[in-house]
This record gives sequence, structure tokens and C-alpha cells, in this order.
Amino acid sequence: MTVALALIAGLATTTGPATASSYPYPFRDPRLPVTERVDDLLGRLTPDEKVSLLHQYEPAIPRLGIQAFRTGTEALHGVAWLGKTTVFPQAVGLASTWDPALIEQVGSAVGDEARGFQQERPDGWGLNLWAPVVNLLRDPRWGRNEEGYSEDPYLTGSISTAYGDGLTGGDPDHLKTAPTLKHYLANNNEVHRATTSSDLRPRVQHEYDEAAFEPAIAADAATGVMSSYNLVNGRPDTVNPDLNDVVRSWSSRDLLNVTDAFAPGNLLPGTQNYYPTLAEGDAAALKAGIDSFTDNSADSAPTTAAINSALSTGLLKESDVDTAVSHILAIRVRLGEFDPNGGKYGSIDTSVINSPAHQKLAREAATEAAVLLKNDNSLPLKSTSKNVAVVGPLADTLYTDWYSGTLPYAVTPKQGIETKLGTSVASSEGADRIALKDTATGKYVTAGTSDAGAALKESTDTGTASQFDVFDWGSGIVTLRSAANGKYVGYNWSNFVNDQVQPNGWFVQQQFKLEQQDDGSYLLRYAGYETGESWWSNPVYLGPAGDDGTLGLVAKEQAAHYAKDVVRSGVDEAVAAVKGKDTAVVVVGSMPSINGREDHDRTDMGLAPSQEALVKAVHAANPKTVVVVENSYPTTLGALQKDVPALLWTTHAGQETGNALTDLLYGDANPAGRLTQTWYQSESDLPSILDYDIIKSDRTYQYFKGQPLYPFGYGLSYTSFRYGALKHVDGGYEIAVTNTGKRAGDEVVQLYTHQRVSRDKQPLKQLKAYARVSLKPGETKTVKLRLRTKDLAHWDVTRSKWVVESGSYDVLAGASSSDIRSRTTLTAQGETIPARDLAKVTRAENFDDYADVRLVDESKARGTAVGSSGDGAWLRFSDAALGSGASRFTAQVAGTSAGTVEVRLGSPTGTLVGTAHTDGTSSAYDYKTVTAGLSSAAKGRQDVYLVLSEGLRLSTFSLR
Repeated sequence: MTVALALIAGLATTTGPATASSYPYPFRDPRLPVTERVDDLLGRLTPDEKVSLLHQYEPAIPRLGIQAFRTGTEALHGVAWLGKTTVFPQAVGLASTWDPALIEQVGSAVGDEARGFQQERPDGWGLNLWAPVVNLLRDPRWGRNEEGYSEDPYLTGSISTAYGDGLTGGDPDHLKTAPTLKHYLANNNEVHRATTSSDLRPRVQHEYDEAAFEPAIAADAATGVMSSYNLVNGRPDTVNPDLNDVVRSWSSRDLLNVTDAFAPGNLLPGTQNYYPTLAEGDAAALKAGIDSFTDNSADSAPTTAAINSALSTGLLKESDVDTAVSHILAIRVRLGEFDPNGGKYGSIDTSVINSPAHQKLAREAATEAAVLLKNDNSLPLKSTSKNVAVVGPLADTLYTDWYSGTLPYAVTPKQGIETKLGTSVASSEGADRIALKDTATGKYVTAGTSDAGAALKESTDTGTASQFDVFDWGSGIVTLRSAANGKYVGYNWSNFVNDQVQPNGWFVQQQFKLEQQDDGSYLLRYAGYETGESWWSNPVYLGPAGDDGTLGLVAKEQAAHYAKDVVRSGVDEAVAAVKGKDTAVVVVGSMPSINGREDHDRTDMGLAPSQEALVKAVHAANPKTVVVVENSYPTTLGALQKDVPALLWTTHAGQETGNALTDLLYGDANPAGRLTQTWYQSESDLPSILDYDIIKSDRTYQYFKGQPLYPFGYGLSYTSFRYGALKHVDGGYEIAVTNTGKRAGDEVVQLYTHQRVSRDKQPLKQLKAYARVSLKPGETKTVKLRLRTKDLAHWDVTRSKWVVESGSYDVLAGASSSDIRSRTTLTAQGETIPARDLAKVTRAENFDDYADVRLVDESKARGTAVGSSGDGAWLRFSDAALGSGASRFTAQVAGTSAGTVEVRLGSPTGTLVGTAHTDGTSSAYDYKTVTAGLSSAAKGRQDVYLVLSEGLRLSTFSLR
């Protein structure tokens, strides 16, 4: 122990009033303001020490008694990757509670457990938490749908603020943990996620994507953001200047912004090709607002070398480093790291991890998260009837996801029901058990019988070693579980071994396809995620690859042809289990590591075909069938939604899943979860997953004009509710809600608005407030819902500001976005958006409509321009006041090819009033001024269209 550490340890036990001399340095004096403590510590650091703090793994500084610090403990729905811990429902499930008070309790529990782990401080643990994820769920095919909260920014903002308040402890000066919002900005696709650009026109950026991030930052419920992998408007988010210009404007406190893992390296040639060297990329990121670089795992050398190179070549100034380091130190000070005994939360120890209180909370959260989709008086079940069967691939197992903690225990649906009934129940997974016989040799694929398994090989063994349970997860993907030891078969880069408890790992190497051939035989294809990577060059089919028959990867023409012998029919077994039973509970759904996850979007949203067939067969055998769908995303349920009498949806809800489902099925709890996304009829209701313009493409409940399977905000109850009249009160509205049924229950009262007349396209409905209210039978409560005039604002592209337009607004209260029970009208005294003044320099991105254009980076540092994707691309600028006549068009254009900008009136093919020509510029970032004279028709109030040649970039223009 150094002298400094010994001194600090001694001071920590000092009793009596503190004095200035009680602390070796001012930065250790908790009585001083955070800024003074940061300034003191910053002034004591050497240049090299400062630079060392810019990497995710911040080293100890022994001479000052400073411990090592690490950003990035995952805590999405519980502390992840550190061992057994309380596992709460997935994030989309937490949001489905529509219960911020509960979510704050969950966040507080997770924060406590992070503190508990931190007491031991091994490498890889820390109090900077990478949660919550607030990316909007505008497309349910997103592989990471399970990580987000909602397609709605207001709901997302309120839930993330509640979770963040719990994580921080609610005292911004003394942080329990330091949550970081993921992933800034517009990150909602995994396909080519590091190279695709999310086009955000200003209205979408301000009204939608940014609106989800701002609330938690503004409420001091988060301490920074993580930049996302993708580009926005052609610029990588790692160097997005909005990290400083926008995000930091939401709070008066220092924020700690981090990059996503290995994202700084993506800036280089080979991926984004945005900067030629790491020094240039890291310098640009630091100046844009990044404070901590998550790169090269624990090896900080490349980052520190790049920063030092940038300093020596003038790309960075020492003040740039000081600014970032001060942000980091401010968070560390507020975490109590430099306070005696670790500050306000320093005494929280490992006893909180999976404590009885947290187990109870996990059960409550899992219960509130479930959504009753359909109920033809089949639920709740009667506990007096014990003649029940629980079947399906998820009937007696719980799956965890990539960002889940390790389950300390698991209550499956079957176990929960058995505990409730006090007896065992009939059950079946409904999975076929098969044997694969090589049609050429007559030998069977066999697995190891020990717990550790063994490499698969072909042999004459016809016992359980040659039998596998096949689970269908859709899109042709199956998993194979060995009947010999109950372990899943996976690839270990050398062999195929039955040694995994469940599918897992970054590449999820437990995935296979059984490809039927014309002769009726099957080829066994390996489908681990790495086979889809560009670097994968190995064959993907299985066949004997050694003299002993050990299976390996072989070319298709060498692949073994297998006869698939069905040893036991899963459907037949499930049907036998449910026949004659008072109730059949079927639990189907997804495997989180397979049905979409980080780096992998879904290609469809349906149930796996064999699961759908299982439900149909069970229902045919027993009409009293209740279906539980356990997955992480809206599902196209097809005919099942119409046929089965009851449907209950839940996420993968953690360790208490079985108890929670049992409470709901048997009426010990009344379902009150509500959907946070639109459930579509089919994928055809959706445009490309890469289309981020929710306004133009009519996405989410706000703009979708079709008929959804289930609407946003939907969920049923075992009781019924009556709504009174909406009454305007100071600060909003109030409404009386009465429980008109015979059971106590919770209603989620939702308040929406709709602007009747506007200069701009407006949402069909927009959530503005909600409240979850508990009511006894016959009880009435008055619910207050806040709505202020400023909440009606939208982004005015003509003047780049928020505006409330004067006029009439529908105010709607109801049980979902489609179930409106009461309405009134609000007359707002705002303003009228004037006609556009195109005589002023106008940014091209502020268009009203467009075709065949992309939003692109005006320069690498900042700004957005419009790039033409083809000849005839156009932009519309509505209602422009050209007065008695505009005579000259002036524009800033770039692009290496010659081209034109046509000025037309009324439509893209309307009256041509002028054409500006360019011979091209040296690069896409080299802008030149082009002009054109305008004809006498360019006058009055007009919709002005700019028609662009392919490859041309337009940043600003004017008509004077």
C-alpha cells in the first residue's frame, strides 16, 4: 500500500467533525462543490495520466490513491455478465407495465446489485452502467427489439426516466450508479449496422428520435449517452456533433459520453472509411463530444497512442483532453469514489444481490408486464380443477438473452402451475425426437452420453445416444438437443459437441437446418451466425470427416444424406397430454439468441411453423386451450389469433416467469400490461427496415393507416372500466374511471391528441400522458393527466424551431390508441406558420417533401445536405412567398459530376422558372456557388420544387 493509500484508509475511520485538514486533497473533500473537486483533481494529473483516462479501462493512479475505473457494466434488465443476479423481464416487458413507479423500483434494485458487485471490484465491473436502451421500436423486425421500450417517444422517455431515477438513486449529486443511454442516435436496424445511414429529416429527428433521449438526460436520470454504430445523414454517430451541441444542451450537469465497442475503429478504411487514421478519427470523436473510447477491449495502448499523436500534430489541443477528462471525473466524484467510505452508497454490499425483496419485485414486474391479447371467457382458470396439461417448447424452460444476467433460479410455467395446484401436471415440449441415419452407410449420428458430451460421429448405436429433440425457431432454423444428456449440439470451431445448456454465444453456434432433398433424404446444414460473415469460407454441410466417422464441415457434394426417423412425434405426445384435460396451456415463442438479437434482424415476425402446427393440433384435441406467447416482439399470429379462445403475451420475463404467468392464468393477479408497439397483420404492412422516415412512410401508430392486429396501448383485463367525461383543469385534464366489473384491476388510462388542421402532416394520434390506476369493484377514481399547451408543439422546418399552431386539437382518452372512450376539443392560442421566405438562405434539408434523395453529411465535422440518388430527384418547399417576383436562384452545390438544379413551380414537372448548372467540384465536400436567372412566373405564393441531377449535393439555396 502506498503512503497516500494508507493515509486515506486512516482518514476514512476518523471520527469527529471534518475539517479542511481532514482530507489530503480538496478533490477528496465531499463538502466542496463537484466543479471545485474536479478542477483540483484535473490540475494534479499529468498529461499522460489525463490521456490514460480517455479509454474504457481507466488505470489506477497510485500516487493520488485513485483506483482503476471501468465504464460499461451492462444492466438492461438486471446486472448482466457478472454472475447470478436478479433477472427482471426484458426491457420491452418492463415498459409494457406502463408503471413508472414500479420501473423506478426495478432500477433501484438493479443499482443496488451493481453496487453489491462493485464491493469486490474485480476487473470488468464498474458503476458506469450501459442502460437503458431508448432507441425507438419503430420496426418490430429489429433484432434488438427486446432491448427497447416502445415505438412512442413519450412512453419511452417516461419509462427510461423512471428506470434511470432508480439506477441513480434520485440524487444527482450523489449517484448510486451512472446510467448511460444507448444508442445515440436512430439505431434500429442490425443489418449492416456499421455502414448504413439513418436518414433523419429535421421533423423526424426532433419530434421522434431525439425526443426519446431528452427526458432522462433533462431529469438527471442518466449521465450520458453511448454513440451508436450507424451513421445519421451520412455521418458516423461516433463523430456526431450533436453529442455536444444537442445532448449536452439538455442538462446543466457534466455528462460522460462513450462510444460503442470497437466503434472508433469503424471510422477507418475497411468499414466506414471516414478517416484515414485512428488519430484523426479519435480526435474528431473527442471534439464531437465523446469522452471515453470503447476500443480494443482492455488494451488502451492504441487509443492513448492515437490521442497523443493527435495532440502532437495539432489535431487536438490540451484543452480538448481536459474537457473530456473533466466530464469523466465529474461522474466519478458524484459516484462517491473519492469520498470517505465510498460516499452515500458505499455501504451497499453483496447481500442485496437476489435478495428476497428483489425476488418479490421480479415476480411483480413479470406479472405486470404480461398483456392479455384475447379472452373468450376462458380465463381466469379455476384452481379447483387440477386436471391440467402444460405443453409447448417453452412450457418447462426459461431462456435468457444476450444482455441477461445469470438466473439464480428458474420457475418455469409448468413449475409455477404445479406449485399453485399442489400437484404435478401432464406436460410435453411438443418437439419431435428424431434419429439421423446415413442413407449410404446405415450408421446413425450419435452424441456423447456424459454431461460434457462428445464430438458427434456416425456409429451403429441406435440407443438414446442417436436421438435428438428438434426445436423449430422459424426461418428453417432448428436446434438439436441430445436425448443422451439433455445438452444442445453446438460447433466449437473444430467439432460438433452436445455440451450446451441452451443456445448462446456471439455467433450462436447451436443453429442448424434440415434441408430436405428430392429423394426424401435430408442434408444437415450448419447455420451458426458466423456462416453469414464475409470472412467465412468453410463449407457449411455436415458429413463424416474422419476415419472414425466424426462429423465435420464438408462441401455440399460430400455431405451425408440422412433419413430422418421420427422416434417420437412431438405433436402426438402433446395431443395425448391434453386430451381429456379441463385445460390445455400451450407455451410457445422465441429463443432470444436465435429469433433476432444484436447483429441480427428478423426476416419475419410469425411463430415458427411447427409451433403454429402444435397449437392447432392441441386446440383441435382440446377446445379449452389457452396460448401463452413468450417472445420479445410483435408477432403475426395468423389464424391462431382468431381460433384459440385465449392469448396471453409476455416477454422472456426472468426467474419468476412461471409464478407470474400462474398468477395471471388463475386470477390471483388481473392482467393490466399494455402493448408498447403496434402489432401488424403481416410484414407487408411495413416498408424497408432501413426507412427511418416515419412521417412519409406512415410508420408506428402515429401515422399507420392500416388495420393492426393489435393496436398500440392495447391490453385486456378480467374486469371492465367505464370512463367519464374529460374535464379541463389547470395543467391538463381529469377523467373519472370506474371499475364496473366484479374483480379488482388496473386500468391504464391513455391521453392522446390530434391536431385537426396544420401546415404540416400531423400524427393521427399522439400519446401525451398516461396513468396506471388500481380500482376495486365498483370503485371510481379521478385520474389527472397533464397536458400543457407547449406539449402540442411540433418542429417548424420553415424557421427551425418548435411551434404550437393556433387551432383546434382533439383530446382523446381511452384504453388504447384505438379504444377511445372520451373526447373533447382544445382550442390553442399559438401562432400561424407564415409563408416560407426563400429570399433568406434556406437549408435544403428543411424540405416539406421529397423523392429519390438521401440526407448526407455536408462536411465531416457538421451539417446536413441533400444528395440526389438519381436524375429527377426533387425537394418540395411548400407555400413560399415569392412576392412580386424572385429574379435569381443561388445555391451551394457539390459533387464530382456535372449537373443541374431546376427550379419548378407546383410540382416536380411544373413550370420551369430557372436552371442552375454545375461542372462538378473536386469532392463531395467541396461546395461551389451556382446561380440562375428566374422567369417572371416566379412570384406569389407557390410550392417551389428543386429538381436535381444524379450525384449532386445541395446544402443551401435562396430565391431573391
